[in-house]
Amino acid sequence: MTLFGLEITLDLILYTGAFGLIVIGAAGIVLAHHLFRVILALAIAEAGANLLLVLSGYRWDAIAPILSGSESAAPMVDPVPQAMVLTAIVIGVGVQALAVGLAMQVKKTYGTLDMSAIRQRLEADIAGTAGIATTGSQDAPLGERPLPPADAVPVTPGSSAR
Repeated sequence: MTLFGLEITLDLILYTGAFGLIVIGAAGIVLAHHLFRVILALAIAEAGANLLLVLSGYRWDAIAPILSGSESAAPMVDPVPQAMVLTAIVIGVGVQALAVGLAMQVKKTYGTLDMSAIRQRLEADIAGTAGIATTGSQDAPLGERPLPPADAVPVTPGSSAR
C-alpha cells in the first residue's frame, strides 16, 4: 500500500510507533507540570525504547533461536536485544516504583504534585535551613519598572504605545 508516494509496510508502522512513543514520552517529561504525569511520560518513553530495541533484532522470516541436535540453516532472530529488553523492563518497573514512592513522599511533605509549587516550597525550605533569605521570584524582574509609566509617554498618531 502506498500513501503520498511512500510504501506503507509493517516495518514502517512499527518503527514509526516506536519513535512516536519515544517522542511523546520525551515531550511529556519536558512539558508536564504535574509530577505523576512526568512519571507516566517516563513509562511511555521506556515502552518506545523497548519496542525499538526489540525491532532492531527481529527478522521477519527467521525462526526462534533454539538449537536442537540438528543444525538449521534457516536465519534466526537475534536473542540479545530480547534479553536486553527483559532486563530493561525489570529495571524500568523498579525505577517507576521508586518514582511513585518518591512522589508519594513529596505529596505528603508539600501537599501538592505541581512542579512549580514544589520548587518554590523546596527553595524556601533550603533557604530556611541554610539561614539565608529567599531570592524571591525567578520570573519577575527585580527593582523598579524599567520603562516610564504609560501616562508619561506622549502618544502621537501613527505610533504605538508600549
